[in-house]
Amino acid sequence: MVYKLSIAAACALTWPPDRIVIQVLDDSTDPIIKELVELECQDWATKKINIKYEVRDNRKGYKAGALKKGMEHIYAKQCDFVAIFDADFQPEPDFLLKTIPFLVHNPKIALVQARWEFVNYDVCLMTRIQKMSLDYHFKVEQESGSFVYSFFGFNGTAGVWRVSAINQSGGWKDRTTVEDMDLAVRAGLKGWEFLYVGDIRVKSELPSTFKAYRHQQHRWTCGAANLFRKMAWEIITNKHSFMGAGLYSHCNYMYERHKKSWVSPSDALLDSVRECYVHAPHACCCNWFT
Repeated sequence: MVYKLSIAAACALTWPPDRIVIQVLDDSTDPIIKELVELECQDWATKKINIKYEVRDNRKGYKAGALKKGMEHIYAKQCDFVAIFDADFQPEPDFLLKTIPFLVHNPKIALVQARWEFVNYDVCLMTRIQKMSLDYHFKVEQESGSFVYSFFGFNGTAGVWRVSAINQSGGWKDRTTVEDMDLAVRAGLKGWEFLYVGDIRVKSELPSTFKAYRHQQHRWTCGAANLFRKMAWEIITNKHSFMGAGLYSHCNYMYERHKKSWVSPSDALLDSVRECYVHAPHACCCNWFT
């Protein structure tokens, strides 16, 4: 099953074992799935992997609520960086070795975003069209934005955040269904910078049914519009924005999402949110690269 591949990939990440915590956030409402995921985590724990299986009493805030709750644990508060992967994402073992050095050597960077690679893009015509559109999103929108030091959004997965940047920006909020873009906009308004590295790719899956695709696109399109309504004035008046530059960035994001919502998704919407956090405490471990 997909969750086994994702958890195995997270547990196989190359990093000093005493300086990494794998956190699995399970918001599933299916007791059978919960039991299977918990057993998988216990199995990896017997292999001396520092893995934590976390559940909540309720699903308030959905994904944002799960992420916020995950950050409240004592062991999570001791970490400097957090890598986030959705339940169907499988990072390569050297993912942290390639991403965290950017954060260590440039204290202005809040986020390092990797590119998605789709393992099921050739399943049908719909997945092939989705791949074409998302390739444009990464290659043009995000790579160009990163190259000219302009704002671009967090994709919700396959990225590494500086924990202090998350906290300074107000943490995860559940006021919209695009908690990833919400956090990215607030961090950008605080003056934090983002970096996109297209050479780092993380395997993932595209929605292969129209129902899943439509559900996901509704979430992203409505969420972006709602976020714009809530933050437009804050973006315009922010001291880090060049008058309308910040507003333009967000408007451009909304336009592209709305335009492409008819042909492709930007993120897989899962029936149950199971996030995999990879906490990397102690930045000094990156002295390997100095």
